[in-house]
Amino acid sequence: MRRLDRAWLWCFAGWPRPRGNGMGPERAEIIEQCGKSSRCSLLGKLNHYVPGHAMRLLESAQFCMQPRGDGYTRKSTFDSILAGCIPVFFHPISAYLQYTWHLPRDYRSYSVFIHHGDVVGRNVSIEEVLRRIPPEKVAQMRERVIQLIPTVMYRHPAAQGVTFKDAFDVALERVVDRVAKRRRAAAEGREYVDGVDGADSWKYDLLEDGQTKVGPHEFDQYL
Repeated sequence: MRRLDRAWLWCFAGWPRPRGNGMGPERAEIIEQCGKSSRCSLLGKLNHYVPGHAMRLLESAQFCMQPRGDGYTRKSTFDSILAGCIPVFFHPISAYLQYTWHLPRDYRSYSVFIHHGDVVGRNVSIEEVLRRIPPEKVAQMRERVIQLIPTVMYRHPAAQGVTFKDAFDVALERVVDRVAKRRRAAAEGREYVDGVDGADSWKYDLLEDGQTKVGPHEFDQYL
């Protein structure tokens, strides 16, 4: 994984959506920018989009575009992590607010965020944003992505000698921890508020260590 020859700076595995679809303009602009670049590879023909081809593409690029699909998150998001490719998101809900149990709070440590409004409005060049990231930072981000691989996959139940925690282990630990905190708070006669309570529920899982209260967040403007 660490020794793969990543010949492309960035790539996109997907095809256009109808303009009437809310995600259509976002994808169209990504495809257009990619098509005009000599440093981007595109896999967008329906009969070419098979798992083997897609994974080979993701393994050959440094950054993988992850616009919204039928929902906020695409399967390709997890494929890119499995391929060691740094994901580029265009909406915070695609990863940062949904998968707080499995992905780091510091989204800059493993991904790039470019707001979809800037892309659709043609206010930003995706390639220029990526080119400005120093090589040493890219290497650090890729290493962080590789470290995340066990947390977004499920190991085979019959696997022997496997010691890493997979996605199920991570989720189970968080559920057990949440139940324990609620019981402890009840025993002490106080209310326990966590990430499933209230309109700003997602903010609780993004609190820094030692913080207990939520407030304004950089993602508020996008929601």
